[in-house]
This record gives sequence, structure tokens and C-alpha cells, in this order.
Amino acid sequence: MTRKKKNNGPERPDRRRFLKTTLAASAAGATGLSLEERALLAGTGRNAGHNSTQNKALPTGRLGDTEISRVICGGNLISGFAHDRDLIYVSSLLKHYFTDEKVLETLQTCRKNGINAAVLRLDQHTLQLIRKYREAGIDIKWIAQVKLGDKNITDQARVAIDNGAAAVYLHGGVGDRLVEEERLDVLAEVVDFIKEKNVPAGVGGHKIDVPIACEGAGINVDFYMKTLHRSDYWSFTPEREHDNVWSSTPRKTIEFMKNVDKPWIAYKVLAAGAVHPRQGFEYAFKNGADFVCVGMFDFQVREDADIARQLLTGDLKRRRPWRA
Repeated sequence: MTRKKKNNGPERPDRRRFLKTTLAASAAGATGLSLEERALLAGTGRNAGHNSTQNKALPTGRLGDTEISRVICGGNLISGFAHDRDLIYVSSLLKHYFTDEKVLETLQTCRKNGINAAVLRLDQHTLQLIRKYREAGIDIKWIAQVKLGDKNITDQARVAIDNGAAAVYLHGGVGDRLVEEERLDVLAEVVDFIKEKNVPAGVGGHKIDVPIACEGAGINVDFYMKTLHRSDYWSFTPEREHDNVWSSTPRKTIEFMKNVDKPWIAYKVLAAGAVHPRQGFEYAFKNGADFVCVGMFDFQVREDADIARQLLTGDLKRRRPWRA
């Protein structure tokens, strides 16, 4: 007796195949696709009208003797830190998404697209990841974000240098606090320690007061990490600055940094995802940044690198000389 095959309805399509089919069918109208959708479509091998320049050189500058791509991979997302505004689940989501394997895949994608450096905070998980990506042969320069040590203020800087950091800078929140407390001697001590080890030394800050104070006090930093983003996105409300605004005085920042002869890495250039990369990168580079540090998911890397490459090789009309 022949058993009839039970009819359970139409076969459920595989999600990846569904995405490929759906996005490929949308190629004719690709101009309406989001950044992420176009990245997924590019992964199917069918380009949605976007001329990728993957594997072509991304313009670079220098921190000390080290050549650094002008786009630097940010580390907040990799470490599970998210400016989530009112969404309480985002940090947990990031930690589940960015497994060690996904981090290595993301960094490998960065290298394939010309991005050769990443800003990563100093902690045991980061040190473990660094060992893994070096063992995997991924040549990513580590720009170490450090805080003050518990026993000695230079302890974290020492650990970063001992583990091969290409450059070291003091965390922006720490820079803000030390300047506010008028403890510039502490800033100077950390900077001097890093420089004595022949590693480029930087200071970070969300407030323009940080580079103003360092320059005024003659602290001989090698580079600055200073926030910069547009102020015309819809949720920019300075009176609710927490988790919404990271560059509250962009014009003042641009005007002051114009006369600073040290390299400037601009961060928060996309205002934690509120500004499109094309607008955010153009704003930062046109207004003086030598590098941009941007957190990226793996599916965003290719598009971000292409946007930056097109801007940097085009008619940028920069308002500040390149300092790196």
C-alpha cells in the first residue's frame, strides 16, 4: 500500500534564500533600498547599481610612524556598548550578535575593504580578541582606549603598550572629567608616559574644553579624539543631551581645531546611527577631521568604506589642512 505524502502546505523558504531572491528582485529599484539592504544585495553577487571599490586602497594618514586608514573601526558595538536612547535591550542584543567569531569576521571584512585600524577599549576580553585576530593573520592596528589605572594612573596605558597597541589615548569621558576638575597634571603624566614608550599618545574628549585646555597648557599630545557630528538630525535636543547629543558645540569645535596642528580623529560622527554615513563622513572630513572612527556591523563595512573612498578621492573642499 502506497502511503500518500502528507500535504503540509507550501515549503517554508530558507531565510537567506528569501532575502537573496527578494533583494535581487528589487535591483531595478535599488535607489530606494536602505544601506543595509544594499549591503545584503551586494553579498548575493548582484550589485544594486552601487559600484563597490572593495580591495582598492582607502586613503591613509599617519599617527607617528604608523600608517592608518582614514576610516577607523570603532569598538563600542564590538564590546556591547550602545547608545540605545530609550531602548533597554540593545546592549544585550549586541553582546549576543558580536560573538568572537563575528568580531573576527567583521575585522577581516574591514581589512578587505581597506580599513586597517580599530579603536578598542582595554579589558581582558579585548586582549583575548587581539590574540585571536593576530593568530588568524588579520592585520588590524590597535588604537587602545584606556582609563586611569586603579593603583597607578599609567597602569592601563602600560598594559596596552605591552600588548602591541599602535597608539594609545585617554578615554573621552576621563578627559572631560580631568579638565573639568582642573587636573591637567594627570593628563600630562599619562601622555608623557605613553610618549616615553615611543607610542603615539592621544587625549579624548566629548567637550571642546579638552583640546583647548591641553593646547593652552602645552601638553604635547600626538593626536586628539574629539567628537563631531551634524546638529540637524531630528532628535538633536541639547537640553536632553544624555544619550542623544555627543557634539553639542560643533561649530566651536570646527573653528578651534582649524588651528590645531595635531591629527584629529573625529568620533560619534554618525550620532550613534542618527546620521547617514554619506552626510556624517562628508561633514567630518570637510570640516577638518583627519580620520573618522565609526562603529560598524559587518554588513555596513563595505558601504562605509566605499562612501569614504569616494569622498576622499573627490573634490572635498576641506577647510583645514591635513595634519596626518
